[in-house]
Amino acid sequence: MKKKLLLSVLLSITGVCGYAQGEYDVSKIPANLIENAAVVIRNEEMTYEVKGLGSARQDYKTAVTILNKKGEGASNMYEHYDKFSNVYNLKATLYDAKGIRIKEYRSSDFKDRSAVSGGTLYSDSRIKFLEFLYASFPYTIEYSYSVDYSGILNYPSWNPASSWAMAVEQSSYTFKIPRSFSFKQLNSKGLKPDSTSIKDVMQYRWSCAAVPALVHEPLSTGLKEVNPWVMLAPDQFEYDNSKANIENWKNLGSWLYQLSSGSQTLPPPAKLKVQELIKGAKSPKEKIKVLYRHLQENTRYVGVQLGIGGYTPIVAEKVSAVNYGDCKGLSNYMKAMLQEAGIKSDLVVIGNGLPSLNRKYASMNQANHMILCVPMEKDTTWLECTSNYDPTGFIGNDNSGRTVLLVTEDGGKLVETPVLSANSNYLKRSTKVNLNEEGNADIQIDTKYANAQYEDRIGLMLIEPVTQHKSIMNSLGVPNMEISSLKYTQPDKDIPLLNESITLKSSGLLTGGGGKLFIMLNLLNRQENNLIPIEKRKTSFAVKYGYLDEDEIIYTIPKGFKVEFVPKDIVIDSEFGKYTAKVVAKDNTLIYTRSKTIINKQYPAEKYNDYVAFQKKLHQADKQKSILAKIE
Repeated sequence: MKKKLLLSVLLSITGVCGYAQGEYDVSKIPANLIENAAVVIRNEEMTYEVKGLGSARQDYKTAVTILNKKGEGASNMYEHYDKFSNVYNLKATLYDAKGIRIKEYRSSDFKDRSAVSGGTLYSDSRIKFLEFLYASFPYTIEYSYSVDYSGILNYPSWNPASSWAMAVEQSSYTFKIPRSFSFKQLNSKGLKPDSTSIKDVMQYRWSCAAVPALVHEPLSTGLKEVNPWVMLAPDQFEYDNSKANIENWKNLGSWLYQLSSGSQTLPPPAKLKVQELIKGAKSPKEKIKVLYRHLQENTRYVGVQLGIGGYTPIVAEKVSAVNYGDCKGLSNYMKAMLQEAGIKSDLVVIGNGLPSLNRKYASMNQANHMILCVPMEKDTTWLECTSNYDPTGFIGNDNSGRTVLLVTEDGGKLVETPVLSANSNYLKRSTKVNLNEEGNADIQIDTKYANAQYEDRIGLMLIEPVTQHKSIMNSLGVPNMEISSLKYTQPDKDIPLLNESITLKSSGLLTGGGGKLFIMLNLLNRQENNLIPIEKRKTSFAVKYGYLDEDEIIYTIPKGFKVEFVPKDIVIDSEFGKYTAKVVAKDNTLIYTRSKTIINKQYPAEKYNDYVAFQKKLHQADKQKSILAKIE
């Protein structure tokens, strides 16, 4: 009897283990989720319970199948923490393709390191992480952990299908909060929670299942248009002994203003320096330029993020003493210098490279940067205080055209930063090509880059000449070229304009035979043809920024040849932009002019193939050739 009972127990245990081992068998993933996927989220469960204004607990568990090498980036577990959070109950398991357990990991297997980046001097942020190493695809990793919070600024978001080539079998987010607390919510279209009330706690649960993987779509504005997501934010919180009500942007700005209040006092020597610098300035504009240049020449960016210090600027007196600071500290220091000069300014909270702040949803996690705004009677100057070379008033493409938060004594105010128009982001190039009958050429190229194109190019002026030459050799595309000289200049430090001058020699510019020579007219700035149509595209698209390119190339015809053929003028006009090209034969020259304007706005997915067709037309137009014939 005992033997039968023991056998029965053993069979039962074996059956349970066998089921557990096969739970993550890759063959169990539905075929439609395997398609286009490199990663499949098998099961994800996140629970976040708010216990007080400054306390909460999060429990997280997930199982992720890595189908191939392209998905390896999703195979590691990382969790950030600081002195206001504690990560514990760390567990992980590795499974092979059949769902058989390969290895188990305990808390001691997880590594712990500082989250400080190269540009950060002080930070209390750390990371618990585990890097899974397994050479045979596919495999599955399962891990879980808990976090206790003793300070709250934000509530976690939920974004289960966050990457291209990622599918989701099932995922859920459970959010618990006392009934007496209020919060705000944003979510993907049509997503609704299951809500229940348990005594004095409200519970909300969002879930999704069978979310297919999407193939990467060029120029996409993001997956949030098509995949499920939720963002939550508190209306009140407590963090590092500071309490705040952020039901709206005005309140959030008031809290930030209080954090920075009193931090703009300069030491006496710094005050004297400010007065010395501005004594010859004849207008507020001139004073701003002089002080901004002083900031750039005498300070450097260093990240400082300790507790509430991640949101409180370093006092101006400290920055003056050490000559460094983060974006908050440097902006606040500039504010202090302007204050000494009798000029009012406001700190600005902005999402650098992020979407505009949502006007109806005040939260701390929509911004990552601080700049300075100097309102004047007739215009406004915006200052990027972390840059050592940006012109006064130039804040870069990633900060332009954004809804931002002014931190004022009257609270937060939402305003818009200036928009960089396509015509202002220009490239203007003049090229002279002296040809001989062998197709060899002496070439002089002079180019002006403005605003966003200046920003993309200014780095070349700041690097070593050898690296400059390598970059030009790789980018110009002129056959068999040899650079004779290369020079970058910025004529006025207060204007975002870069001049580039290149002198070079080339061979093989002319092709043909039998007394005929062919010239590819657009020598330097041809449109690439790297986009292909996408049927049933899912996401909208946009270019990085709108711009205007204007090229003029003057070819001096080789002796003994005449112009036999010039192509017709081309005009391509579209909602995406405009292109014109023409060539004129004059005396012993061919003068080729080309203009291309690209409009920057967000286009719906169904217009993408029209955009591809537009780009293809430009590509074909840039292949125009003229024919030279030998004079008999």
